[in-house]
Parts: sequence; structure tokens; C-alpha cells
Amino acid sequence: MHILTQDPATPDITALLNQHLDEMRSISPPESKHALDIEGLRAPDITFWSVRNNDNALMGCGALKRLDSTHAEIKSMRTEPAHRRKGVAASLLAHIIDHAQSNQIARLSLETGAQDHFAPARALYERFGFVPCGPFGSYREDPNSVFMSRVLNA
Repeated sequence: MHILTQDPATPDITALLNQHLDEMRSISPPESKHALDIEGLRAPDITFWSVRNNDNALMGCGALKRLDSTHAEIKSMRTEPAHRRKGVAASLLAHIIDHAQSNQIARLSLETGAQDHFAPARALYERFGFVPCGPFGSYREDPNSVFMSRVLNA
């Protein structure tokens, strides 16, 4: 696996992210869908990564959005269905945490779904030390959302 900083407007990434957005629309009501579109992921406060295999095939993606100088949010974590259960998300999450620590981010937060569909994602974040927290940034309480956070070591 290779983790690369990449433009989310790359065609294969766009296809994966559109699949992600379509799935979110089918599971969550519109007011509870917090996934960013392609242009949102191209904002200057966001770093976007792809995970690729040795043949350069896309395995997954994820992003980190700076909320302020010491707090960032994990966004758009997604694994290609054919590559699930191969450690793609865990490798990318470890990479994001390392990147955050090396950039003096003291706290990482995320929002994910409360539905059973999102149980594997919540379990992954828990394995990496994320714990439930209240809404952060511009989020509000939402019965369809689970907010999680982790304090990072300096």
C-alpha cells in the first residue's frame, strides 16, 4: 500500500467519493449528511490522501480538515469495496494521526453515522483511541451522528 497526497478530483477518487455520497444519501436524512463534495475536499484547509496498491489501483481515501491551529477533523474516510478488510482504513488512519502529530495538532475529531451501517467505522476509531464527545465546530446534536475525538501526544 502507498499513501499519497492527491487531488480528490482525480477520476477514480471522484468515482469513489461519489459512491460514498450516494451511500450517505441512502442511509442518512439530508440534514444529517455531513460528507463534503469534491470541491469541498479541495479547500485549502484540507489535506487529502489516496491509498493505492502496487498497480496504482485506488484502495481508499481520507482527508484531514484543519479547524484551528491545534484541532482537525477527519473527513471522507472510504475504502473501495473490493479492498475492505485488508487494513486500508487502519493504515490510512495511522498515517493521518502521524501527520497530525507532526503538524502540532493536539486534537483530532470526527463525525460518523449512528446507524448500524457505521458500526465497523466506529469500532475502527475506538481501536485507535477515539472516544465519544459532543458536537464540535459547526456541528449540532443529531440523533443520526456520533461524534468522536482523540487527544494526540505532542
